[in-house]
Amino acid sequence: MKNKADLILHPVRLKIILTIMRKQRATALQLNELLPEVPQATLYRHINKLAEANLLTIVEQVQVRGVVEKVYAVSEEGAHVTQADLEVATRDDHMRYFTTFISSLMHDFSQYVEQPNFNLERDRVGYRQLALYLSDDELEEVMAPFREAVMKAIHNTPAEGRRRRTLSFVIMPEAETTSEGE
Repeated sequence: MKNKADLILHPVRLKIILTIMRKQRATALQLNELLPEVPQATLYRHINKLAEANLLTIVEQVQVRGVVEKVYAVSEEGAHVTQADLEVATRDDHMRYFTTFISSLMHDFSQYVEQPNFNLERDRVGYRQLALYLSDDELEEVMAPFREAVMKAIHNTPAEGRRRRTLSFVIMPEAETTSEGE
């Protein structure tokens, strides 16, 4: 493994991390039931990789019919790709990470629209792309209140009336173009 980003941004490992984050904790058996598309041997191999890297922690061990079953949670510091992790990534690495991100987003949206009674308006689902002309300072001015609001909500726990929602952002400048003859 080159770095933590390579470890996390793998399609199967990302599914494991996201599933455990949704449930807050899970056993390998529960993960196997929640991720039926992942072969059991593959699932166990990736759980072990994540645990060895301290991205998953064992929060409990339960005796079930003579077998000790481990209960996993995502470690506090583990499941986040840092700026330092991304700084050592190559262009190909970034394309692979972005593809994994988009694939995960497509998977989640697919699961949402496959529900019998999905309703974008009722569920406040949206996807849009806006082109804004902003200086770096203006971008910061736009993002600061949003970042503050998200930081207030990020530690909310499941409760009646709350539904888990996913906010996904991609911010990028238009690619620089060169004039012919340069």
